[in-house]
Amino acid sequence: MQIAVIGAGYVGLVSGVCFSEFGFHVTCVDNNSDKVAKLQQQMMPIFESGLEKMVENNRRAGRLSFSTNLAEAVSNADVVLIAVGTPQGDGDDMPDLTQFTNVVKEVAKAISRYTVVIVKSTVPIGTNRRVVKMITETNPDADFDVVANPEFLREGLAIEDFMSSDRVVAGIDSKRARAVVTKLYEPICLNGSQMFFTTFESAEMIKYAANSLLAARVAYINEIADLCEKTGANIRDVSKGVGMDHRIGDKFLKPGPGYGGSCFPKDTAALRQMARDAGNPLSILEAVVASNQQRKSRMIDKVMGASGNNVAGMTVAILGLTFKPGTDDMRESVSVEIIPALLKAGAKIRAYDPQGMKNAQQVLSGDIAWCKDAYDAMEGADMAVLLTEWNEFRSLDLKKARTVMRQAKMVDLRNVYKRQDMQACGFHYVSIGRKEVKPGEPWIADLNIGDEAAA
Repeated sequence: MQIAVIGAGYVGLVSGVCFSEFGFHVTCVDNNSDKVAKLQQQMMPIFESGLEKMVENNRRAGRLSFSTNLAEAVSNADVVLIAVGTPQGDGDDMPDLTQFTNVVKEVAKAISRYTVVIVKSTVPIGTNRRVVKMITETNPDADFDVVANPEFLREGLAIEDFMSSDRVVAGIDSKRARAVVTKLYEPICLNGSQMFFTTFESAEMIKYAANSLLAARVAYINEIADLCEKTGANIRDVSKGVGMDHRIGDKFLKPGPGYGGSCFPKDTAALRQMARDAGNPLSILEAVVASNQQRKSRMIDKVMGASGNNVAGMTVAILGLTFKPGTDDMRESVSVEIIPALLKAGAKIRAYDPQGMKNAQQVLSGDIAWCKDAYDAMEGADMAVLLTEWNEFRSLDLKKARTVMRQAKMVDLRNVYKRQDMQACGFHYVSIGRKEVKPGEPWIADLNIGDEAAA
């Protein structure tokens, strides 16, 4: 089976490489000639664990290639997978479908035999039916079917998610296309993934509803964490106790600085707008979006509060810049809000991220020293702020950190550390949803009632 993947971005590149791993012949097409040239030289445009090795193996095996020639790739394909970006529009919560629409029309012109057009791009409800109409109007002789096939890949775990997906959702209205899609995803289903066929509209809605529900869990546990700080409860214990209920589970119940990245902010905003346009506003989703928008301001207040609301002349070490570990993605990262606020208040910044330094330098400017590692960032710092829970930040030598810092002050927005460990090393430690710990101050650990309560 020949597959043409249109769009060598995050979703397209990962999907194309994974399909080639299954033995299909895949051509990834992108209109960015520089990106294609770099891919042909084994240079990855994104960071994703394991991706570079898979590209190398499948290119060597002759199953994977990269091109800027959309017409040629589509004309030779049995399956065309559209995975171009649908970013949030300027001044509008709805996705900008300009690039997507242009690609659909170009694909339509190039169809030369029966072709299954799979839409991976996240698009508003009703879009796939319009794709059918666009292709028919552009190329009345085209023999094709359209499939709405949303992706559910997590940045940093995308290959694992693709290979071991919980489910494959396919909005479809053709038995012929169903047979092709079944064959395409057979390797995944043999490993336990479930194939779920439904309508175009339901498939489109599943994507938005799933991301919005996960975003709601994030926003909810963040607000509970704030309440824990006011009442003396420990959010670690609360999250664990709630997550032990099999009806709820423990996923997306870790408090933090709010959701970010390319999916949750865009998809929640889009679904909110679609609901409004349909005359059926979603009050819960409205609250989720508002809560997350307020979250980053709360985190700025927390960081500023830890310094006595005066960071003028202070040096602040920033540990982690990307919105989550395992990626170099800076989109909607809390660092993009916190660092400018600290700079405006007169602080000097020393920053480090294992993978996001290059992208961070494109979106952040000012009095920022870009450092080689965590200890370099903490050198001479009056306060350290842990923003992204990279593994290398989970096991810092706290005694060494205390030695290189000018003042022992840590704001941990990911609750990576145990409070008693920070206290033992003489840190003034501020986290989320837990009592603030100052050096020498007695606290619940002295009661010896258990590790979790003391964490």
